[in-house]
Amino acid sequence: MTSAPNLDPIRSEFIEKVGLMAQGDGLPKTAGRMFGMFIFDNDTVSFGDLAERLQVSRASISSSVRILEDRGVLKRVSKPGERQDYFQLTANPHENMLKRTQNGVRRARDEVLETAASLPECCPEIKARIGDFAGLYAAIDQSLSFALDHLNEPAPGAAAKE
Repeated sequence: MTSAPNLDPIRSEFIEKVGLMAQGDGLPKTAGRMFGMFIFDNDTVSFGDLAERLQVSRASISSSVRILEDRGVLKRVSKPGERQDYFQLTANPHENMLKRTQNGVRRARDEVLETAASLPECCPEIKARIGDFAGLYAAIDQSLSFALDHLNEPAPGAAAKE
């Protein structure tokens, strides 16, 4: 009989990596750690259990839950006969993240283009630089569209590593 490998060290390392990646993107480390835990475990977890599993305060869990719900990553669920809130990954957390990012990129592009349009004709150099800046956002938007179109395809080499 083959025993299951101990995944605890890999799990812990993954959760911490995702926490650091989130922190690098300006989010609370706890929100990233929480996201990493949900990705790895794919559980439905109570509010209290989140604090216990991640060994952080309930206040930290509360603010991180709000962030992840707002980003379409987590959803709040209930269990019959239970008064506390439970949380689980949404059906499409990665797609939701990309769509949210794309909406922000499009808003930024539109703001930049609005400034370019408001410039008088006497400023072609400024208009060109601002246009180039808008082009950056257009390229990012195009890349995000590509990513969304290919999101559910297996990653290169993923099958070979399994």
